[in-house]
Amino acid sequence: MNKVKSMAKSILPAISLVILGSSCFQSGHAVSNPESSDKQGATSYSEPGLSRYASPVELTFARQTSDDLDNLLGMLGETLEDNRWSRLYEQVLGIKVKYVWTAKGNLFFQKMGVALASGDIPDVVRVDARQLRQLYIAGKIQDLTTVYDQYATPFAKRTLGQEGSSPFEAATLDGKLMGIPDISSSIEGANFLWIRTDWLKTLGLQPPKTMADVLVISKAFTEGDPDRNGKNDTYGLGMTSYLFDPVAGVSGLMAGYKAYPNLWVKDGDGKLVFGGIQPEVKTALKALQDLYRSGQIDSEFGIKDGLKVRDDVTAGKIGMVYGQQWSSFWVQGSAERDPNADWQAFPIVSESGEPPKVPLPFSTSQFWVVRQDYPHPEAIVKLINLHLEKNWGETADYKTYYSTPLPAWELSPVTPFPAKKNLDAYRQLADARRTGNGSALKDEALSIQKNIETYQAGGVNRMDGWGWERTYGPKGAFSILDRYEKNGQLLYESFVGGPTPTMIEKQSILDNLLNDTYINIILGRPLDDFDRFVDEWRRVGGDRITEEVNRWYAIRGSRTN
Repeated sequence: MNKVKSMAKSILPAISLVILGSSCFQSGHAVSNPESSDKQGATSYSEPGLSRYASPVELTFARQTSDDLDNLLGMLGETLEDNRWSRLYEQVLGIKVKYVWTAKGNLFFQKMGVALASGDIPDVVRVDARQLRQLYIAGKIQDLTTVYDQYATPFAKRTLGQEGSSPFEAATLDGKLMGIPDISSSIEGANFLWIRTDWLKTLGLQPPKTMADVLVISKAFTEGDPDRNGKNDTYGLGMTSYLFDPVAGVSGLMAGYKAYPNLWVKDGDGKLVFGGIQPEVKTALKALQDLYRSGQIDSEFGIKDGLKVRDDVTAGKIGMVYGQQWSSFWVQGSAERDPNADWQAFPIVSESGEPPKVPLPFSTSQFWVVRQDYPHPEAIVKLINLHLEKNWGETADYKTYYSTPLPAWELSPVTPFPAKKNLDAYRQLADARRTGNGSALKDEALSIQKNIETYQAGGVNRMDGWGWERTYGPKGAFSILDRYEKNGQLLYESFVGGPTPTMIEKQSILDNLLNDTYINIILGRPLDDFDRFVDEWRRVGGDRITEEVNRWYAIRGSRTN
């Protein structure tokens, strides 16, 4: 849902960008020749995907800039076209990165829209799934199937394969790989239930094991004066009006009722169905409606975005939120304001008490495409190879190319990363805690450990490490994600194709219909409105989309069998 995704991005605190780049993935591979280096000291490599062009080639991009990027460049003393990454790409690969134009904010998207419509695009451009299909139909971009197969290094293929084949399927049209996916991490979308454990202790409650327990806790947090101020001013559950926000959304709660409104899932016959119209959603909406009616959700939730809900958390008004791993930083203001406030992540739970499936919507939505007549389509693959190599490979130089501790990785025009790197960082930290061998930690994992130690040491800087400990500590969110994966609880999106023809025409209408119906039911509309919504969803275009999705699914199956 584009509207939801857009708003979700708007509430991410700056620290979430640090978290995204805050953990480590290491996998050995022999691609470098340590004895070979150029006069600038850059390592040269023997593999085709990291080889240098005999004569330098130019590769042009368009780039969205920002005040934050300008500030980063200023602090590093570099420029957009002359920085450590542009120099590395030229020294090692013989590729000169150029920007045909740059723009800030929405102006970038306006200019890009004009460029795509006219076909006057840079050598390489990042597009969404709809734009990918449009450029393909117009014959403006190249087939990269052979290019990726021949030039992606084994390390790059393993790293980009952490999400499975889904991102590449999304970029495949008529059996041809028309773009290199700019992979996002679906596993980072896993939900947890964040609870004020100091309130649990005050009220003599235990962490939840079932959805019934969650409802009991919510009621107690609302009516039991957990802050002991003698006022009726607390809410059991924090929720935003953007129902599928990464923090204070409803995905985690709905999963407790086997409802997955953001996913295409398999039914009992092996066909794909849209989770948002399944009967389990009605059950979850009834639970939310009851919470709202009884005052356990703020009566103004329908007009509150994530920032306003976060303010309520900071003010000590909310005791639980569903959210992703970085929610620790989102709720940290509460602990900074009140030294007694303590938050911890817990697994989401189900009605039955059995481990629930944890929904992971497909997250890769951007793709690198190459202009049809550009003579070196492999150049973009080489950039991706080298970016991964210098940050996570055998010849990685973390303090130069990743974090100085300023985020130097952002200077590169391409910024691929291992989808499971944060989980891998937690596992390194867990191994170090178990073995007592902290000296084995390095790079991102070592940086995280230092932040945790800042919290553990106490003192005036204690809160600088609070969120890190709640995310990566022994009882942190990633300890739960580790169990989710090992227990087979992760439910990945089943439809990962590009937008179908009817999606292009009708998806925004269907998204608005779903959001309006869900919110209105939570606010008190009759529950039977859900049944009317399902009928309308199917009639407006949902049935046609379901047919198109299943045609794609049948073709996908024929390719993989």
